[in-house]
Amino acid sequence: MGYEQSSGAAPASHAVKTDEPSPQELLLIDATARRFTQERARRTYEALVAAASDAFLEHGYDATGTPDIAARAGVSVGTFYRYFDDKKQIYLEVTRRHMAALYHQVMDRLTPERFAGKEARATITETVNILFDQVNRHPTMHRVFLEMSLRDDDVMALRRAFDAISHEQLTRLIAAICPAVADPEATALVVLVAAGECASVIAGIRGPLPIDTARSKAALSSLIHRALFGIEEDVK
Repeated sequence: MGYEQSSGAAPASHAVKTDEPSPQELLLIDATARRFTQERARRTYEALVAAASDAFLEHGYDATGTPDIAARAGVSVGTFYRYFDDKKQIYLEVTRRHMAALYHQVMDRLTPERFAGKEARATITETVNILFDQVNRHPTMHRVFLEMSLRDDDVMALRRAFDAISHEQLTRLIAAICPAVADPEATALVVLVAAGECASVIAGIRGPLPIDTARSKAALSSLIHRALFGIEEDVK
């Protein structure tokens, strides 16, 4: 994933508590259940999203049409347009779900407790492996997302929103576990960019990798560990 720096969280003294989720929190919530009062409508919606996900994974964005998505879901094209305005709208929902799943798999495990003592290196290695495995599992979706974010403002907005919440969480984590790091916000930015770019390269976005994947992941894990804790380790 790319990164566009966020403006930072508001100071705690100015925070306003509300029962409504923030726009960023809504990115991580599947709000479908609140949209439909009838179970049949919900099932149709989910069938369309699942069909679109399969179609985009198989053919990419440009080669996928709404008739293909409707046919895969077992509904008419007219039914598709009762739930979505166009192909881009369903693409945004499919992409939001993929990114939310990746966010939870990667960021939810990054808690201060998991960085205690010798667990820090193991946690970093595990997180890098999960990130790379997800990108390698869906390289077409990842490539299409990067391409779409450069040509479509709505996709770029989604990309920036996920970058922002990832940056905020990682900044808080580094501030909590790495007191020696003078600038947690900048360090979090560099770590996110490094991990995202490496994941894209190793997934083959820029062509064949000149070294094997295992060595690349080990080197990235070591780089992140040194950046956070200042400890040199052999990459093996």
